[in-house]
Amino acid sequence: MNMTFDFEESAARAAADAPALPEPPAATRKRIALVAHDHKKQDLLEWARFNRDLLAQHELYATGTTGRLLSESLETPVVRLQSGPLGGDQQIGALIAAGKLDLLVFFWDPLSPQPHDPDVKALLRIAVVWNIPVACDRATADYVISSPLMSELYERQMPDYSQHTERLEGRSAALQLLPKHTA
Repeated sequence: MNMTFDFEESAARAAADAPALPEPPAATRKRIALVAHDHKKQDLLEWARFNRDLLAQHELYATGTTGRLLSESLETPVVRLQSGPLGGDQQIGALIAAGKLDLLVFFWDPLSPQPHDPDVKALLRIAVVWNIPVACDRATADYVISSPLMSELYERQMPDYSQHTERLEGRSAALQLLPKHTA
């Protein structure tokens, strides 16, 4: 069983199956990840249906079952990733780190333990690291989706992590000067 996932192929398939919708200018089209835990899927679906016309103007990504449910309910293309516990949360995080997502709408369940809690925490952390807006509940999602910035070009401030990424360069040179041990 082949478990590899091709983002471009999935996006092309989703786009080919979608009804023709008016496209907003590319500069204002956002890439939105939609994720929901099991007990929050219905809430996310209701929210997405209410905001269908706005969401359809953007590029949508979702994990597992949530992606299928959204695609069917909204009748719009959704790039479907793995289920969250099977690596979907990490795939969303990788897209954020690669600069390929603009917004994360993640209706997570604060009252139910999740087997992939470390992945959930990592996803929320990476969104903050890369300055991606995150909506974890319906009220916040309403505020974000209705923001004028959703239909405008927005250049988010990119954090400068050069000190962090270059912190070991000096150590690397110093380690080369150390005498080599022989056995």
